[in-house]
Amino acid sequence: MAPFGLFSLALLSFCALVQPSLVYGLGRGMLRVVDSGDAEAAGAGGICAASVTIYGYKCEEHEVRTQDGYILSMQRIPEGRVDGGYGTKRQPVLIQHGVLVDGMTWLLNSPEQNLPMILADRGFDVWIANTRGTRFCRKHTSLDPMEPAFWDWSWDELVAYDLPAIFEVVFSKTGQKIHYIGHSLGTLIGLASFSEGNQVDKLKSAALLSPIAYLSHMTTALGVYAAKAFVGEITTLFGLAEFDPKGEPVSNFLKSLCAYPGVDCYDLLSSLTGINCCLNASTVDLFLKNEPQPTSTKNMVHLAQTVRDGVITKFNYGRPDYNLMHYGQLIPPVYNISNIPLDLPIFLTYGGHDALSDVRDVNLLLDNLKFHDVDKLHVQYIKDYGHADFIMGMNAKDIVYNQVVTFLKHQQ
Repeated sequence: MAPFGLFSLALLSFCALVQPSLVYGLGRGMLRVVDSGDAEAAGAGGICAASVTIYGYKCEEHEVRTQDGYILSMQRIPEGRVDGGYGTKRQPVLIQHGVLVDGMTWLLNSPEQNLPMILADRGFDVWIANTRGTRFCRKHTSLDPMEPAFWDWSWDELVAYDLPAIFEVVFSKTGQKIHYIGHSLGTLIGLASFSEGNQVDKLKSAALLSPIAYLSHMTTALGVYAAKAFVGEITTLFGLAEFDPKGEPVSNFLKSLCAYPGVDCYDLLSSLTGINCCLNASTVDLFLKNEPQPTSTKNMVHLAQTVRDGVITKFNYGRPDYNLMHYGQLIPPVYNISNIPLDLPIFLTYGGHDALSDVRDVNLLLDNLKFHDVDKLHVQYIKDYGHADFIMGMNAKDIVYNQVVTFLKHQQ
């Protein structure tokens, strides 16, 4: 999801537009950030030019075509700034962002503090994925993003089409099995895919940062109201297939949520994600210059179904006959997380203050992994961390990323 997950990114971005002061005062000490990864730079030369090569790293822009015709952008950082004696046979790592953001969200801190460049400097071949509908993934072999048909997908299609296409490109280019790293929605689509046996022949390990699978214990008032709003009739309410937080219809909807009892839009970040211990205002400011990105309204509905129903299933079309037509059964099929191969090395890290990836929901996920090989499942609990700390925290390198690197090194 978003570094802020599910619905919160759109809401934060809206609030920043109408009340910019709400996003400041988040950090504890200043972090120097070179403000060159803004939307204009990204639009001119892509993510590589905006946020990677300017720091002295090699970076390649790749296009990936999915089986259903979407053309996705992907960036490759094949090596660090200094060789470091790692040679040319570097293990590939695929990094997958969450909803309403794109690959730029991994690159907002300085090179010494963001995950892709840390991995490159530590000897990995880094690939950054971008999902359909985001700014560099708005092409299709036959559909136009102005057409509703372009947006007729949910995270089911990310599982069925985007991940397989991305894995195939990385595998074909490197000839090696792939380490997968996901944050928020990136963890959900990975778990769903692996549970169906997909990609496991090309997969070396999985690192899950602030995982979302079960979402029924999401506690924030604003998040709960947003989830309740995203029911099947949302497409009628908006009349839109594209969910664009910067567009007027979506902004009006988000504004209406601020009127609900218990919703404090003046402390939006904490009220949605929990208390993030370690964000810096300048990084959040840079984030807001690049995000949010559009997704499909159908995707938001599917995520809301996951919150509401407390199970991980394919998209529910709301009528048994429609489900029967799509799935051959009256209710949507379940993604059975316990079917993930028991010997797959997994690193899972979660926070005690994460109100989106709630500790109780993570425990449900861990219960589904209770038969996993003991020496293959590594769990890290960070008491003070919230949802956004895992991707933008000033101390994430020391607390999370170094542990991820150690885990990946042990799988080689």
